[in-house]
Amino acid sequence: MSDLNQQIEQELEQAREVCDTSGNTSEECAAAWDAVEELQAEAAHQRSSEPEKTSFEKYCDDNPEAAECRVYDE
Repeated sequence: MSDLNQQIEQELEQAREVCDTSGNTSEECAAAWDAVEELQAEAAHQRSSEPEKTSFEKYCDDNPEAAECRVYDE
């Protein structure tokens, strides 16, 4: 994920440079910002696809010996 964040930062810098040189209303500027938006959307998608642990799961990760966290094979 940090690689994706790094890539977003690079695209942001590039988009700013492109817009400074070719103008804010140019097609190049719009394309550069589209690339940034696509990467940000991918980052959001990756964050949402990672299931968040419940408080109980976090508790059991920290306290595997607790009675309520034991798992029995039948």
